[in-house]
Amino acid sequence: MYYMNNNLRIKEAADFLGISVATLRRWDTKGRLAVQRKERGEHRLYSITRLEEFLTSRCLELAEKWIKDKISKRPHAIFYCPDSSIFQARLYKLRSALSPREEIESFYSLLISIVGEIGDNSFGHNIGNWPDITGIFFGYDIKNRVIVLADRGQGVLKTLKRVKPELVDDSEALRVAFTEVVSGRYPENRGNGLKYVRQIIEQNPFDLFFQSGEAKLSLGRNNLELKIKKTKDSFRGCLAIIRF
Repeated sequence: MYYMNNNLRIKEAADFLGISVATLRRWDTKGRLAVQRKERGEHRLYSITRLEEFLTSRCLELAEKWIKDKISKRPHAIFYCPDSSIFQARLYKLRSALSPREEIESFYSLLISIVGEIGDNSFGHNIGNWPDITGIFFGYDIKNRVIVLADRGQGVLKTLKRVKPELVDDSEALRVAFTEVVSGRYPENRGNGLKYVRQIIEQNPFDLFFQSGEAKLSLGRNNLELKIKKTKDSFRGCLAIIRF
């Protein structure tokens, strides 16, 4: 949706956030989302910049909600990458946002690299076979040092079973994806990007949480052992959370 200026009235702001006017009023009353007001008697206005910052601060929560939602719908436009070219453009934007920061200068290019691998993995494994929503959710909150990617694709197990039909569950599929070199005529070199991701995570101050189906994996600076557990909640597709 196109807006004429940077300040939105309450109905426009609610539509931008994907919530009801009543919810936005309630958030305003509780101080959850600050409103920019003009003089008394005039409309309350919300800055688009502030609304985007608010969504960004909730990117992890919104990604988890989106991937688990039974209703098939696209994520908010500021997070939605319907194709690889848009993902790459937003990845470049992340690179630009991170590059001036001295505290992460020594590893930010590797961070961008693993984000790119995970995003490309989603597109490469699901191209032409997306079950419902095409593309990925890609959000980041630099202030809180978290990056999140999600897709409602086929998931790791279904993808790898094409070349390793003996796989029986999501946990086994995740372990293979992060530890074994998998080759085949179709699909070619499936999951090998995730082994690269693991190598980078192990050598740098990053933490990774990765879930597909009913299995979740954790790996990071304080625990280099690959831990995979079965989850109570299950969803089709993949969710990756990187902390740095």
